[in-house]
Amino acid sequence: MIDYSFSIAELEYFLLVFTRITCFMFVAPFYSMSNTPNRVKIGFGFFVSMIVYLMLNPHETISYHSVEGYAVIVLKEAVTGFLIGFAANICMLITSFAGHIVDMDIGLAMAMVFDPTTKQQTSLTGALYQYVFMLMLIVSGMHRFILQALIDTYELIPVNGAVFREDALLAAMMQFMSDYIIIGFRICMPIFIVILILNVVLGVLAKVSPQLNMFSVGIQIKILVGFAVIFLTAGMLPSAADFIFTEMKRMMVAFVEGMM
Repeated sequence: MIDYSFSIAELEYFLLVFTRITCFMFVAPFYSMSNTPNRVKIGFGFFVSMIVYLMLNPHETISYHSVEGYAVIVLKEAVTGFLIGFAANICMLITSFAGHIVDMDIGLAMAMVFDPTTKQQTSLTGALYQYVFMLMLIVSGMHRFILQALIDTYELIPVNGAVFREDALLAAMMQFMSDYIIIGFRICMPIFIVILILNVVLGVLAKVSPQLNMFSVGIQIKILVGFAVIFLTAGMLPSAADFIFTEMKRMMVAFVEGMM
């Protein structure tokens, strides 16, 4: 006969595990998509928490002296989950940055669309890159890697064992801001170079034939050339996704080290 009884200490320990995992899922990429109902996120987080709880030592006691003390521990676990998920989520913002650069070059900077997954206005190319890279994240199994990385953090950061070192977290964010621009330009570099060459050609033609209205002609040419380059360089997107996924792994490791 299965014994379903548990003590209050075990329940408190499980709730702390549940807090970190659910907070992670409400921030991490793929798991935090707004078109997924919150009940599904909470239910999935509950079953994952049950598995993680059985993997850990459920008889470990959490020392606190009052309700406020336990609330502080819950808050620490919530912030830990949020930071780990945030470390992975901010790397997906690189796609929006690359998309804005591309749209600005080809003349579609003012053409914004509503992204139902993030409930924000984004550029056309940024939405294209975001959906393509999200699809590659699912196909490559990166979503399982992210979840496995969260589970592995319990070996490095046990329950109520997080120590937030602001200097290490700030250094990780500063390094990310540098990589943010570099990776973003790597993604849009083919289009950026082609449009730059096209601008030079249009400038030369404007000097050679002043009677031609290069402003009106250049708008259509930039859009056509930009779409053609996006189509021709679509095969390079998997290698570009590797830059984002590598940065995602590095950021998660850096944030975990900042809380050890």
